[in-house]
Amino acid sequence: MITIHLQPHDPTQAVYTLQAQPGQSLMQAAVDANLPGIQADCGGLLTCATCHVVVHSDWQDKLPPMGSDEHGMLAFTAQTRETGSRLSCQLELTPELDGLQVTLPASQY
Repeated sequence: MITIHLQPHDPTQAVYTLQAQPGQSLMQAAVDANLPGIQADCGGLLTCATCHVVVHSDWQDKLPPMGSDEHGMLAFTAQTRETGSRLSCQLELTPELDGLQVTLPASQY
């Protein structure tokens, strides 16, 4: 299992920690856990930006490179894009990402 830590936008709220299967996307793991903050309206088809997360800086180099479709879709996020912005549907969970830390945006809409 892979452990993921998701910090709500409000830092006074508790961090969500969830367990996921390798090969699963971060978005699917969050949806399966009924985690608030990731809407995933398109179900992972890369046609919306409602699974936006901000990956903590110490994890960004461990992620696969962003594809051009993900890069383009990040222009449509409700929250301003940041250096670590990624779409969680594009982040396949691998053993190297065990302990991954991301922050959820204030809103996906």
